[in-house]
Amino acid sequence: MTAIVPPLKPIRVHGLADARVAAAAAAALGVSVTLLADGACGAAWLLALAGRAMREHPSVAVTALLDCGDRAGEAQGALAAGVPLVMFTGPPGPAARLAAIAEAHGAALLTEVPPTLDQRKSRDPVTACRDWLSAPYH
Repeated sequence: MTAIVPPLKPIRVHGLADARVAAAAAAALGVSVTLLADGACGAAWLLALAGRAMREHPSVAVTALLDCGDRAGEAQGALAAGVPLVMFTGPPGPAARLAAIAEAHGAALLTEVPPTLDQRKSRDPVTACRDWLSAPYH
């Protein structure tokens, strides 16, 4: 039940520094970037972070993706807040309802975790982001 969205190469962000590195790498390559955050960070926080990254790198299309795990209420709240991509890995029943809500909001619901770069697991986050964003989609 994954929504049809362009191929994603999300980069997990834990704060502004991570978002800046990801957006700078995308700007250097002339590509878009998807910033992925854990739902515990909150929709407003992620949207503000994505907005800041876009203001600092206006040539980069930045998309926010909130990982809500199996928490349907959190996913519904993220959609209502305007998060364009929400990941929900819970049961099919709630996922179907959330997919309908996402469609009504012009958003997309992912039900599987896409391959993701967590730059904090790299010694050189700048190079890791550039390599991740320039590699072919799997």
